[in-house]
Amino acid sequence: MNKKQKKMLTRILIAAVMMVVLELLPTTGILRFVLYMIPYLVIGYDILRKAFRGILNRRIFDENFLMVVATLGAIAVGLAGTGDYTEAIAVMLFYQIGELFQSYAVGKSRKNISELMDIRPDYANVEQEGELVRVDPDEVAVGTEIIVQPGEKVPIDGIVVDGYSTLNTSALTGESLPREIVEGEEIISGCINMTRVLRVKTTKEFGESTVSKILELVENSTSHKSRSEAFITKFAKYYTPVVCYGALALALLPPLARMLFFGLPADWGTWVYRALTFLVISCPCALVISIPLSFFAGIGGASNAGILIKGSNYLETLAKTKLIVFDKTGTLTKGVFEVNGIHHSELENQKLLEYAALAESASSHPISKSIRRAYGQELDHSRVRDIEEISGSGVTAVVDGMSVAAGNDKLMKKLNVPYIECRSIGTIVHMAIDGKYAGHIVISDIEKPHAVEAVAELRKTGIERTVMLTGDKQRVAEQVAAHLGIDQVFSEMLPADKVEKIEEMLAKKPENQKLAFVGDGINDAPVLRRADIGIAMGAMGSDAAIEAADIVLMDDEPLKIAKAIRISRKCLRIVHENIVFALGVKILCLILGAFGIANMWLAIFADVGVMILAVLNAIRALFVKKL
Repeated sequence: MNKKQKKMLTRILIAAVMMVVLELLPTTGILRFVLYMIPYLVIGYDILRKAFRGILNRRIFDENFLMVVATLGAIAVGLAGTGDYTEAIAVMLFYQIGELFQSYAVGKSRKNISELMDIRPDYANVEQEGELVRVDPDEVAVGTEIIVQPGEKVPIDGIVVDGYSTLNTSALTGESLPREIVEGEEIISGCINMTRVLRVKTTKEFGESTVSKILELVENSTSHKSRSEAFITKFAKYYTPVVCYGALALALLPPLARMLFFGLPADWGTWVYRALTFLVISCPCALVISIPLSFFAGIGGASNAGILIKGSNYLETLAKTKLIVFDKTGTLTKGVFEVNGIHHSELENQKLLEYAALAESASSHPISKSIRRAYGQELDHSRVRDIEEISGSGVTAVVDGMSVAAGNDKLMKKLNVPYIECRSIGTIVHMAIDGKYAGHIVISDIEKPHAVEAVAELRKTGIERTVMLTGDKQRVAEQVAAHLGIDQVFSEMLPADKVEKIEEMLAKKPENQKLAFVGDGINDAPVLRRADIGIAMGAMGSDAAIEAADIVLMDDEPLKIAKAIRISRKCLRIVHENIVFALGVKILCLILGAFGIANMWLAIFADVGVMILAVLNAIRALFVKKL
C-alpha cells in the first residue's frame, strides 16, 4: 500500500470513528451541524475539490459532482430538520472505500520498466594503453574495438574480429538454445557472452543498437495501450445531469404550476423536500460500492487461483478477448532443453548416453549439460582424456581408450564419418566411436504438460483465433504449432518484428474484440505493452515481462489463461447484474419519491438494502470454480 492509499485509509477510519461517536453524543441545532461537518470534510474534501475544478473546467457532470450534489442535498434535508447528516457522511465514506479498493487493485507497484530491463548494458570495455577501461556505451564511436568477456552483456552491435564463443540470445529471441559465434560474424547487443573473450568492432552507435531499440519499443508502446474508461464516469455523464435537472424541475415546476394554473398555494417546502429526497435517493451508493468491489473480488478470486490481475480495467478488456497470440519458448514450452530421444544407436541407449556425457564432461555448453543431466549418474573423469572442443561443431575425447566424437553434422563431415540424417525436430548430437557412426541423440525444448489442453480450453471459452510468434526456426515452430493446435505461426522473429506483427493484427481485428499476448521473456516486454492485454509467465518469466504485463500467471501454467478469461467474464456478468438491479430499484424509488410516496427514511432504507444485496452479489466473484 503506497502513501496515498495509507492516507486515504487513515481518513476513512477517522471519519468512521467520528461518525459513530457523534451518533452517541446528545447534540442538537447548529452545534450538531458543525460537529457533523468535520467528518464530512475529512472524508470528502478531495471530492468537493474535484467537483469544483470540474465546474471551472466546464466538465460539470461527473461522478464527483454527483456525490457532492447528493450529499449536500442530504445535509440540506438535515438542516430542515427532516433528515440526518449521517447519510451525507456515509455516502462519502462508502464512496471513498470503493475508490480505495479500486486504487489498491490498479496501483500494484509498477516501477519504471526501463529500470528492470536486464539487457541494458552498464558499460563497454575499451582497450586503452594495454589496459581495459570501462566506458559508458553512449561514448563508444562506430568502428571502435571493444572487448566482451565471458558473462558480460554485449553492449553494442558489431562484428567479431577476434575469438569465438557461445552466446545466450534468449534476451532477444526468447529461445534458450545458445548460438555459436566465430570471427567475422555479426553480433547484436543484448546477448550474453558465455564462454570465451570476444573482440568486437562496433558497427552502430549505442542509440541505434538492438538493445536500445528494444528499450525504445517498450517505452513508446505504452502510449498506444488501450484502456477502458471507468464505468462510473461513463454512467455519471448521463445519470448526473438527468438526476440534477430532474430534482430542480421537481422543486420548481409543481409549485409554479399550482400557483399559475390552479391558483393554489405554491407549497414550496413540500416540493423542495421532495426534490432533496429525490437527490438522496439518486445517490448511486449501491453502484459506487458494488462495481469496484465486484472487480476487486474478481481480482481476489483470480489471485487465489494463481492469476495476478493488475487492475479492474484489465478484467474488462480480458472478457472481450477473441484473439490470443503466444510466444513459444517458456510460454507453451518449458524453455529447458532435454534429451528427447536416441536413434540408430549401435549400443544400448544408456551406454551411448554415458559416452556422450563423458565426452561432454568438461563443457559448460547447455547442450552438454542436458546430456549429463539425462545420464543422471556420477561421472568418472579418470576415464576421459584429451578432450578437445571444436568451435561450432562439438567435442572429441578419448574415453576408456576409445576415440569418441559428439557433435553436429559438421563434426561428422570433418572426421569423414558417414552419419544418418534425423527427421526429428531439435538439436541433433551425432556420436562416433573409434571412427564409426554410433547413433545420434535428439535434444529439444519440450512442451509444457497442459499446453495442448490449454489451447483446447481457450477454444471452449470462445477464442476465435490463436497465433504463435517465435524467434525459433520455421521447421521447429511449425511442428510445435501443429501439435498444439495453434491456428497460425510466424517464426524467426526479433522483438521489433513481433511488435510490427501485433500492430498489423490490431489494425485488422474488429474494434469491439481485444487481442491478448502471452509471453515470458525480456524480448516480449514491448509486445506485452502494445497488445490490448498482456499476459506474462510469473514463475520463470523475466522481471521486465512481469512488469510490462497486465496479467501474470504465477505458476507459468498456460491452462490458467482460459481460467482468467472465465473469471473476467463472470466478474463482468456480476457487474451487469448489479447495474440492472441497482438502477431498476433506484428508478422505482425516484418515481415514488417524486410523487411523495417514498419518504426520506424509506429512500435511505431502499438505498442501503440495494447496496447490501449488490455487495453480497459482488462477493460471488471471489469464488472461482476449478477448470
